[in-house]
Amino acid sequence: MFELRLMAPEDRVETLSDALDALDALSVSVEDADAQTDAEQALFGEPGMPPPKEGWQRSRVIALFPDEAAAKEAASVLALQDFFEGCEVLGIAPVPEQDWVRLTQSQFAPVEITPEFWIVPTWHEPPEQARQVIRLDPGLAFGTGTHPTTRMCLRWIATRGGLGKQRVLDYGCGSGILAIGAAKFGAADIDAVDIDEAAVSSTVLNAEANAVQLNAGLPEAAKGEYDTVLANILATPLKVLAPLLRSHVKAGGSLVLAGILARQADELKEAYAPYAKLEVSDTEDGWILMTARC
Repeated sequence: MFELRLMAPEDRVETLSDALDALDALSVSVEDADAQTDAEQALFGEPGMPPPKEGWQRSRVIALFPDEAAAKEAASVLALQDFFEGCEVLGIAPVPEQDWVRLTQSQFAPVEITPEFWIVPTWHEPPEQARQVIRLDPGLAFGTGTHPTTRMCLRWIATRGGLGKQRVLDYGCGSGILAIGAAKFGAADIDAVDIDEAAVSSTVLNAEANAVQLNAGLPEAAKGEYDTVLANILATPLKVLAPLLRSHVKAGGSLVLAGILARQADELKEAYAPYAKLEVSDTEDGWILMTARC
């Protein structure tokens, strides 16, 4: 495998990436050419949302090709295009052979939720101090325990002293990790729903791998009232869903919301004011957990 490395100004990154895709690049990645310098720029968006810009002022574009001839041909074709003005070929080099499976696995270590509660990929042994474990490997659906929003929701579940045979709804379940966590801590009747059928399938498989019982389906599978409703989505859909989510919480039950940035707390409080009094219950790395007793 060979990589073609290019330099591109911000306004050419998207066009260049599309052209590389058309030239049958195996993959295309973009990174800040000024990373680790005083000129480095932060470039990020909320999870599930597009970044505010397509690239940095000076972006390094790296395309992988199956062989050197394909990489050289792509470089030659690009150099003849009008849109390549201002861009530069930095070089073509072989990519060292690696055990990509082992390399990928090494990036996912066990995640501590509490000292006794851990998320552990199947290729790791649980830590000695772990008393409760969710086995979960990275997949297509959101929720591996590495993101602060997931950790805060699981921490809330773990520090309640158990969910005592509760009926629980995980709305926007992703990988099903919150529903599985609820089952591990005593919930007896659990519905996990998502608009993405792939997420529903992922939840079913992950529940089986953890030997827990739950019902997974599309949003219409959520019926009636629950002792606890968990929703780790994003602030905008959480605001839209306010009346629906509240309608699923029984009197005296708990509403637990995540996917919210600290600066969005007042927006959520206002959106839910007609239905419940939200409070910030946890915070981590700029994200917050908001809960209400209904």
